[in-house]
Amino acid sequence: MAEANGTRAAGPEGPAARRSAVVTPAAGPGGPYKVVVIGTGFSGLGMAIGLKKAGVHDFVILEKADEVGGTWRENTYPGCACDIMSLLYSYSFEPKNDWSRMFPKQGELLRYIKDIVGKYELEQHIRFGTEVTAAEYDDATDTWQLSIEGAGAEPGEVVRGRALAAGMGPLHQPNVPDLPGLASFEGTTFHSAEWDHSYDLAGKRVAVVGTGASAIQFVPQIAKRAGSLTVFQRTPPWIMPKPDRRVTGLEKALFRRVPGFRRGYRNGIYLLQESFVLGFKNPRLLKAASSIAQWHLARQVPDRELRRRLTPDYTMGCKRTLVSSDYYPALMRPNVELTTEEIAEVREHSIVTRDGREHEVDAIIFGTGFHVTDAFENARITGRNGLKIQDAWRDGIEAHLGVAVKGFPNLFLLLGPNSGLGHNSMIFIIEAQVRYVLQCLAMLDAAGGARVSVKPSVQDRFNAWVQRTSEGAVWVAGGCDSWYLDRNGVNRAAWPASTVSYWLRTRRLDPRDFTVEGRDGEPAVPVP
Repeated sequence: MAEANGTRAAGPEGPAARRSAVVTPAAGPGGPYKVVVIGTGFSGLGMAIGLKKAGVHDFVILEKADEVGGTWRENTYPGCACDIMSLLYSYSFEPKNDWSRMFPKQGELLRYIKDIVGKYELEQHIRFGTEVTAAEYDDATDTWQLSIEGAGAEPGEVVRGRALAAGMGPLHQPNVPDLPGLASFEGTTFHSAEWDHSYDLAGKRVAVVGTGASAIQFVPQIAKRAGSLTVFQRTPPWIMPKPDRRVTGLEKALFRRVPGFRRGYRNGIYLLQESFVLGFKNPRLLKAASSIAQWHLARQVPDRELRRRLTPDYTMGCKRTLVSSDYYPALMRPNVELTTEEIAEVREHSIVTRDGREHEVDAIIFGTGFHVTDAFENARITGRNGLKIQDAWRDGIEAHLGVAVKGFPNLFLLLGPNSGLGHNSMIFIIEAQVRYVLQCLAMLDAAGGARVSVKPSVQDRFNAWVQRTSEGAVWVAGGCDSWYLDRNGVNRAAWPASTVSYWLRTRRLDPRDFTVEGRDGEPAVPVP
């Protein structure tokens, strides 16, 4: 999962009670701040820590929920866990020696995030219950004007910032399919990212729509409680066995006491994950991995017909490869049924499939993922000279290195277009992007400029490289539809090369890629 900035109602000790703790500049609580950060997931907090380490304390973090955590606050469904090993799914500068499991569960990750907030004293910078509803670059003052609302905001309040770092993450808008008749359903419905814990599944007839990364985690858990469970599968995922186990006391002791042991362990996991990128460009190299997945399926599902319906017909890696050792056994339970027939309509108390069969259900749970390539279709983001983000991205979302967008000065996206991964830890990318943003800000300060903008030719050249590099890759040519691709089949989400190559591209900013201007519109420094 990636970072999110989801909505959660504020409690009595929430944002309204904590606003006075926010560090504000002399101009007042609305700014202007040097930097405004959106979101308190790994992206936003990573940016905040980077700013503090760089000596920048004049910043505010806007969070529309009443606590930190992003993805790991929002997703509380049964069985929620990370599919990247814990030693790698953590900040490199803040290792944790006492992870309980090889693959961290949601609660432990959320505790890790909260511990980070406490250690770096970030809560004094956070405005909880503050949702950004619009962001507009003001040409007259060279600041970003952010309209906000929520329990932590005053009516009509605007927050201003010299620079804006958007760390909402790509996986924060649940995607609920527009099924015919869904509005007429009289039972309970919810998305996995908005789990209704007040609804007791015990003995109920439950339908799960979707078989993505979240569904394969919660299906085994709810199958134990539901009276009957029907899983509606459109496309079967490739699933590898999950080598999860408790971290031993000996390992924890070695992490604490032996210099370099933990780092070596982490690097070993990183290299193992990174090796999969070779297969993304040459799918033939994935044969060994797909053989393991096929063996895993055959071992856990002896029923030949069920196994056939669970066998993918596309190249491994075209969609994100999942890890689970309890999903297939859950489908073998007597109270669980897998159907691959397309849903025709939803009725008051049932789901009807194309074959005419009617499945009576009390609840529908959607494990259908998130809006990614279309996540900004309704965003109210306006750049210089009134340029709207929808107009800038009329032909598809794109940015330079997934960070900077032409026409939107001093705006920095974290985990923006084409910086997503299907094989490794997103925190590696986040750290690289934070370092890159800090270099942009330092360049702006050194020049005494008002705004820094990526050159259109640089963004165009970079995205031409992205699409050229994506040609023949498994995401594009693997025979499936995935969240990596937009409606035209163009890769708008995935980084098409190794994470090492991303690190090298962002390690040192090339000032020639940007224009730095003063308020008069003239170059603040000579740019070659």
